[in-house]
Amino acid sequence: MFEYMGKEIFAEFGLPVPKGRMVSNPDEAIQVAREIGGPVVIKSQVLSGKRGKAGGIKFVDNPEEARAAAEELFGMTIQGLPVNILLVEEKLQIDQELYLSITIDAAAKKPVLIASSHGGMDIEDVAEEYIIKKYIDVELGMQGFIANDVVRRMGIALNTPQAKELVKIIVTLYKVFTQKDADLVEINPLVISGEKVIAADAKVTIDDEALYRQRDLPLVEERTVVEQAAHELGLSFVELDGDIGVMANGAGITMGTLDTIVYYGGKPANFLDAGGGTGEEGTAKALELILSRNPKSIVINIFGGITRCDDVARAFASVKRKVGIPVPVVIRLVGTNQEAGRAILKEVGIEAYDFMQDAIKKAVELAK
Repeated sequence: MFEYMGKEIFAEFGLPVPKGRMVSNPDEAIQVAREIGGPVVIKSQVLSGKRGKAGGIKFVDNPEEARAAAEELFGMTIQGLPVNILLVEEKLQIDQELYLSITIDAAAKKPVLIASSHGGMDIEDVAEEYIIKKYIDVELGMQGFIANDVVRRMGIALNTPQAKELVKIIVTLYKVFTQKDADLVEINPLVISGEKVIAADAKVTIDDEALYRQRDLPLVEERTVVEQAAHELGLSFVELDGDIGVMANGAGITMGTLDTIVYYGGKPANFLDAGGGTGEEGTAKALELILSRNPKSIVINIFGGITRCDDVARAFASVKRKVGIPVPVVIRLVGTNQEAGRAILKEVGIEAYDFMQDAIKKAVELAK
């Protein structure tokens, strides 16, 4: 969900959020800034993190400045996502920034509360010693004594007004998490402002499998132009910020490919799971999507089970002959009909690898 939607849900449950409203043009931004009075913050609403570092958040002192800031933000693209709506809200006095979230730990098969007294930007870089994790028994739920223990471990004295507010927020956040069938509810930063504790941000994602129970919630899905094109083709494609194109046949092997690229010092340009049984046309479209990211090299990682290696090789060879591929391509091809597939690749000058580590290492070298 967009931040403003998450905050609407928070407010519905009684969680403290800043005064503010979503706007869709600069005139509305001025109007809301006037209603709030005083300094305001204007935030781009995209389904992406790192908005602040990308320049997607502006602080202004008066309504006149709000127009110029809004016009600038409406012309932006963040992580490939156009800014079409903004959130205008009061600027908070920030005494301390905290972090609070509840998500699912798949390995533990339990919800986990994650908290830190070091919130705000670059939460990923906070040392492990400052991160508190508390697994939640779903039968017991989030009890006050559990929340008290988390607040104590965050280093906040339990006899203060801020601690009492924090305990309420933790208990209520778990209600949001369970009643809305969320995968994640996150507040970063959770701001201590005087004696108040306020959710300065809101990230809420809902379990797709539970949407039939959450029909009152708005459905938000935002893709880049390339990701939308891939979706229409039935391909799982996500744009990343690297320079090595990736194609593999399965979500697990694709993620393994991305991790191995990073391990060898490279940066993947995309995630592309072409699935099983991708024919010549599907392979051509997949390569077209990869090439649209202007990679410096491409790695294709195929472990043929349902997918036949000779089918993949035939499709790739056809594309290479018809269209041409202007960057080096490294292919790992193992599995069903691999010898026939490798023979086809040799005809177009490609020597297939046995091991994905070797292929990926070569793709990283070529990209550099």
